[in-house]
Amino acid sequence: MTTATAATAPGARNPDPAFWAGRRVLVTGHTGFKGAWLTLWLARLGARVTGFSLAPDTQPNLFDLVARDRADTRLADVRDLDALKRCMADTKPEIVLHLAAQALVRPSYADPVGTYATNVMGTVHLLEAARGCTSVQAVVIVTSDKAYENREWVWAYREGEAMGGHDPYSSSKGCAELVASAYRSSFFGPGGHPARIGSARAGNVVGGGDWSLDRLIPDIVRAFRERRSVEIRSPHATRPWQHVLEPLSGYLRLAESLAGADGADFSEGWNFGPADADCQPVARVVDRLAETWGMGAAWHLSAGPHPHEATFLKVDASKARARLGWDRRLRLDEALAWTSQWYRAQGEGAAAADLTLDQIARYEARGSAA
Repeated sequence: MTTATAATAPGARNPDPAFWAGRRVLVTGHTGFKGAWLTLWLARLGARVTGFSLAPDTQPNLFDLVARDRADTRLADVRDLDALKRCMADTKPEIVLHLAAQALVRPSYADPVGTYATNVMGTVHLLEAARGCTSVQAVVIVTSDKAYENREWVWAYREGEAMGGHDPYSSSKGCAELVASAYRSSFFGPGGHPARIGSARAGNVVGGGDWSLDRLIPDIVRAFRERRSVEIRSPHATRPWQHVLEPLSGYLRLAESLAGADGADFSEGWNFGPADADCQPVARVVDRLAETWGMGAAWHLSAGPHPHEATFLKVDASKARARLGWDRRLRLDEALAWTSQWYRAQGEGAAAADLTLDQIARYEARGSAA
């Protein structure tokens, strides 16, 4: 449903096809949920995409359905510095988008060593490989809204707030931000490698094609498809929900800005999050998805105990709106409707690539010309 609040925002600039056409782009983590959406969008813009990632860890997975034939895939681990160096030497990327990560809070309790190795040393390896590759012009390090030291404030975190984290996942993302800052100051810029380094902290994403374990939307979809009530751990936990295309458009705009003539002005951290009204509790998200899904979809409270997770979290994206020409295009209800429609149509036999490309085109139609 299109409403006045979902109309084209004056600052919502689309990625520039003239910039991306023929551009050599390296995407780490391209076999993941966000990585597959990003790979498909980049291919649509005409970029020459190389993907560096582990194999998909679920069946089905969005990468196999929409992106496998749209990238030169290198199956490898960001914990392997030599493999990253070889990949960059072979492909000579101009833009690097670093999404590879251990991306979930609860698994970080089970494997803290692996989480830090991937999220912290993986970032070190990525930047170390980039500074040895003369073709690189811009690097976007994707971290998380959970990189901030969470104090359960009622207001949104701005880019200058302290990094931190209670759990290994959140802490590792804060560490990755510190790594990016140190490399930016020590090795890139005047007197060093000319590439510009930006980092991106996005809210919780929703969208079609995520089948990850222990993540809210996939858990809901699995339960609804099987006609059973979904088990919810923390119905009152409030998060900055946004459709997956929202932060991805921010990453692309940030990369374009970093690679521009004034790129040094953008070499810093950036938030990409929804409006305050769309920072809603988990229960609101589940209720809305159950309503759009129909067929008796329902949920129930999970018995505890559960590991600690933040109760309240949101980020302030004012800087990105003012300086990058980025803005939110989908309110939460619409983002959830798009998500539900994607899964329902895919489950009924529609091609995942067609559904994903259609939503990218619809999203671009909400933006303004670059």
